[in-house]
Amino acid sequence: MKILIVEDEPGIYNFLKQGLEEEFYDIDIADEGLKGLKLALTGDYDLLLLDWMIPNLSGIEVCLQFRKEFKHTPIIFLTAKDTVNETIIGLQSGANDYIKKPFNFDELLERIKVQLRPKSKEHVIFKLGEITLDISTYQVFKSNEEINLTQKEFALLEFLIRNKGTVCHRTHIIESVWDIHFEYNTGVIDVYINALRKKLKLGENENYIQTIRGVGYIAKEL
Repeated sequence: MKILIVEDEPGIYNFLKQGLEEEFYDIDIADEGLKGLKLALTGDYDLLLLDWMIPNLSGIEVCLQFRKEFKHTPIIFLTAKDTVNETIIGLQSGANDYIKKPFNFDELLERIKVQLRPKSKEHVIFKLGEITLDISTYQVFKSNEEINLTQKEFALLEFLIRNKGTVCHRTHIIESVWDIHFEYNTGVIDVYINALRKKLKLGENENYIQTIRGVGYIAKEL
């Protein structure tokens, strides 16, 4: 497995390189954003470890530009940016996970393994009213119009539709979609729900994703 580390602090990227190579990962390093983006777009990587505050091009810009070409390569932010709002921005830019510095290497290693697990090859199509979600092609349509979603938006919609008709508690959503199994501000869910509703152009009579106040959300046929 090939991992690109985009990080400008030698102490951190050398520590990561040594630790990950001991786990038999093939590691490349970029110490600034432009070099990181160039390598990411040409290096056929299985995963990116990305710092936010790097020279020349921020980690957010690297993530956004990389996602235009590579929709499904996992990206993990590893950054000192530690507010809830910054976490939301990082995830909305297309990252799969967000780890705050200082970090525990063993935890990082497990999160990497989660992102690199083989994906299911099932060919399953889910429907929710006029919304169609195709697992095999990562495509979403509404009334035959394709809707472009980020990976996390797709995963959230998939989770809700798979559990159609059942109230999905916020803690269950954050554990299943974000793979976070500790106390965490679940406000990020609301941001993604609002983004989904906007992208799906849900009208007044298309309340497919309903809020259960104080509990969570439910996907329902009308």
